[in-house]
Amino acid sequence: MSRSVNPSGRPSVVIVGAGPRGTGLIERIAANAPELYGDAPLDLHLVDPHPPGGGRIWRAGQSPLLWMNSTAEDVTMFTDETVELDGPVRPGPSLAEWARGVRSGEFPAGPGTADGAAALGPRDFAGRRLQSAYLSWVYEQSVAALPRVAVHEHRRTAVRVSGSREGRQQVWLAGRPAPLLADLVVLALGHLEAELPPEQRKLADFAARHGLTHLPPAFTADTDLSALRPGEPVLVRGFGLAFVDLMVLLTEGRGGSYTTGADGQLTYRPSGREPVLHVGSRRGVPYHAKIGYELHGERPPLPRFFGPEQVDALLARPGTDLDFRRDIWPLIDKELGFAHYHRLFTAHPGRTRMNWPDFEEKYAAADPGGAALQALVGAAVPDPADRLDLAALDHPLAGLRYPDGAALQEGLRGYIEADLARRHDPAHSPDLAVFLALLSVYGQLVRIGDRGPWWHGFFSYLASGPPGPRLRQLLALSRAGVVRFLGAGTTVTADERRGVFRAESASVPGESTEARALVEARLPEPTVAHTRDALLRALYADGAATTRTGLLAVSAADGRVLDRSGRPHPRRFALGPHTDARSGGAFARPRTNAPAFRQNDATARALLTFLRDRAAPPVTLPVRRTPVTEESHAADQ
Repeated sequence: MSRSVNPSGRPSVVIVGAGPRGTGLIERIAANAPELYGDAPLDLHLVDPHPPGGGRIWRAGQSPLLWMNSTAEDVTMFTDETVELDGPVRPGPSLAEWARGVRSGEFPAGPGTADGAAALGPRDFAGRRLQSAYLSWVYEQSVAALPRVAVHEHRRTAVRVSGSREGRQQVWLAGRPAPLLADLVVLALGHLEAELPPEQRKLADFAARHGLTHLPPAFTADTDLSALRPGEPVLVRGFGLAFVDLMVLLTEGRGGSYTTGADGQLTYRPSGREPVLHVGSRRGVPYHAKIGYELHGERPPLPRFFGPEQVDALLARPGTDLDFRRDIWPLIDKELGFAHYHRLFTAHPGRTRMNWPDFEEKYAAADPGGAALQALVGAAVPDPADRLDLAALDHPLAGLRYPDGAALQEGLRGYIEADLARRHDPAHSPDLAVFLALLSVYGQLVRIGDRGPWWHGFFSYLASGPPGPRLRQLLALSRAGVVRFLGAGTTVTADERRGVFRAESASVPGESTEARALVEARLPEPTVAHTRDALLRALYADGAATTRTGLLAVSAADGRVLDRSGRPHPRRFALGPHTDARSGGAFARPRTNAPAFRQNDATARALLTFLRDRAAPPVTLPVRRTPVTEESHAADQ
């Protein structure tokens, strides 16, 4: 029988996932250990086939053409005084501040880091390789701050967790016969591959029968794009960040380049190796560009209509399941509207016909979406362009019909140009106030759990779009004929008679586009029951609970995994996009009370408290402060 791996006999924690989420948890363990655990010894096992810090998604080994979609000053892995937590705040540099420190020699420059850091300004969008270096540095700093903790890195994949609720857990790794023994296990997994849903399976089967190319939802940087041949039409469903990556890899990534004319317009010069991308989606437009200016003056006082008090009231409702559209969305609608109008009235008073205190009082008393609120806004805000219409934002092409494909191309270019102009014009600063309100709302929704896929998509569409330069490139590609727009309500069918994929949209009735290649430009849905991750599937088979949309159900308080009777597992925790406590990201914008930081702190404190309360009599053993790889301590096993 295989022996379990526990070389020291010390208490041990296994963290599965060494990306930003696992790194953030280690930072919080280091911050909280002096108070909750003292200098007692501990083994910390970190399991991930990819290097710690960046993990799979933010690994250094991807195209240098791929960027982040946040500016360098808006990316941090460290807490600040806005974060609501029980543990200590330990400030640290944002990505921009770290890059400045690399340039000055304050922080060491890793391989390939110096050049990227030297060129990076606070408002620039860093390449993902540079973000990987930042995350690696954060990981190293966090490990160095751990008191009397030996960190063991296992470059393998965890496939199963076993063990009773009352006893130590066994974490089984691919390729080794003996499990890791753990007092506690944390799943800090990122985005995962999934089995194809029924519609995708049918399309994949159709492609296989007819010799076509079908690329299902996946992380674009991991997708083999070699089957997409030069000059051939390719249907693309999805107009978010996955599409932007696809666009970059199939254009600049194949040798194309951009030049800027005397009028400032960008022109694309093809290499001849590009396919022609026909892109569409439900909305038919790309995600809104990142806002290109800073907020000056008074910030909206958030939260106002969707804060802890309102969430407490929702969670206290007896006997009914919360319905997002019925119970939650009206409060969010009012919160976003409050932020928008607060900014309009305080920063652009000349565009209003009422003083702010009077408007605020009447706004607070009106029902969300009701006639009284609409009448109030109509009377106080004369220009319809200054009024917030979330339904119109979500469906920008609703009701629009174009006579032909050429007219659609011209119309969509005009839409993108207008969006770029607006997102870089402080005269429209209520947009930035709504962005801040979206962040606030996301932070509150973490307590409620599964909100369904619509909200996450809406949030990403408004608040997590591409850098402005990427949309300028999209316009150049459209003018060059390398990208063509399909429109809203895009559908793709399998034409069995002709043996091709066929795309149609509501924007150009009667027209269709044929292609022998289809790319689903989006990440797989994070459903536990259909994930390809063996560990999560085994956890589900063992009785872990999932929500109605398939997310892993966890305790909102500390991330403990729930079983199907609602009991939290005392020794198993989970954080990340596969859980119903999914937050906006593992790193965050500074000074936004980021929910991921709050979750990391709560979980770290739960881990340390569990270990402290069950501590064995102290023993004196040598403890290594620096991480050791699986191979370097193999002799101890």
